[in-house]
Amino acid sequence: MTQKSIVIKSALDARQAAYFVQTAGKYEAEIHISVDEKKINAKSIMGTIALNMQEGQTAVITADGKDETAAVEELAAVLA
Repeated sequence: MTQKSIVIKSALDARQAAYFVQTAGKYEAEIHISVDEKKINAKSIMGTIALNMQEGQTAVITADGKDETAAVEELAAVLA
């Protein structure tokens, strides 16, 4: 399992959330993102929108699978 904490650079609108989910969907690993007490599947558009990520919040991206490291690094780059 690979995990990384990042500070969100800017709030995600619907288009950015869709891009985040598309990026997560490229990977076979099981990917989750958590902000505060909420944890969602990063491949879920509804979950990502419901998470309501805002600028300055700390997010933790966790992935488990054969391409987990690449998944975490790319998704962190999308948010940071």
